[in-house]
Amino acid sequence: MSKFTSDYIITMEDIVKEGDPILRQVVEENELPPSEEDKEELANMMQFLKNSQDPVLAKKYGLRAGVGLSANQIGLNKRMFVTYFNDEKGKCYEYTLINPKITSTSQTMIYLPQSEGCLSVDREIKGYVPRYERIKMKAYDVDGNELNLRFKGFPAIVMQHELDHLNGILFYDRINGDNPFKLPENVDIRSI
Repeated sequence: MSKFTSDYIITMEDIVKEGDPILRQVVEENELPPSEEDKEELANMMQFLKNSQDPVLAKKYGLRAGVGLSANQIGLNKRMFVTYFNDEKGKCYEYTLINPKITSTSQTMIYLPQSEGCLSVDREIKGYVPRYERIKMKAYDVDGNELNLRFKGFPAIVMQHELDHLNGILFYDRINGDNPFKLPENVDIRSI
């Protein structure tokens, strides 16, 4: 039985840190439809993101703000993640995704000028993380319904970051090892 029940509050102590083997493994696909345990864990993960962005609750529980959280970041070997953030136009991206996979990508790429951050990485890492500018994803919701989604810009970056977690990849693995500010060549890539 999972400890992440509806009355549990995830704190930074629950976030698995870099160096833990679960962050480097490809996590297992979930059975569909999701179990009640899966649903409670996902609801708990979403509540963590909302709490982390609420200044009062973040201070009360000592939370770092996050926009996405993958199941293996709280030690669960399950192929699912949640996101919660607003884009620059104020559109809310509240997603609970199970067994997500990218079905197509743009040829154009983007990166965040300030690099990326991660709840599992407690240090600042400088460098450009190249990501596809637009992606299409297939996933399932908490009721087991198939979703076909499209993301571009910052939302596409968030989705790729979380999907990488499920494949055992951390954001800094994508930074050029010789020169962290070198971008891929022969690619249409820009900062957002």
